[in-house]
Amino acid sequence: MSGTANKRKIGNFGEDAVCAMLERQGAEILCRNFTVRGGEIDIIAKSGEYLLFVEVKTRRPGAMTSGAAAVDAKKQHFLIRTAEQYLLQNPCDLQPRFDVAEVEYSGAFIRHIEYYAGAFDATGC
Repeated sequence: MSGTANKRKIGNFGEDAVCAMLERQGAEILCRNFTVRGGEIDIIAKSGEYLLFVEVKTRRPGAMTSGAAAVDAKKQHFLIRTAEQYLLQNPCDLQPRFDVAEVEYSGAFIRHIEYYAGAFDATGC
């Protein structure tokens, strides 16, 4: 398996875990891997009054960069622009919220999910 294919498989593993967690909390998953030119959003979900745009970062224990740190200003900009495209294609009255999920895995097991609700917003973009 190529490095890219393996990376995608690991990413899907983490996204599956976050989707399951969100659904247990009552969220409805609307879309996974929404992609437009210049950006992708891992998970889009509806939870109460919020439309969640969730970036998932899956890491092994002791990774050099935390998942949250990997969602820097440049990545946030791309996520915000991608969310704008989603909203143009799928208008709704829900309040958008940008969340980040850090998934720690070891082998075939999810060890921990750290979920940052409202990790950043679109102000200043």
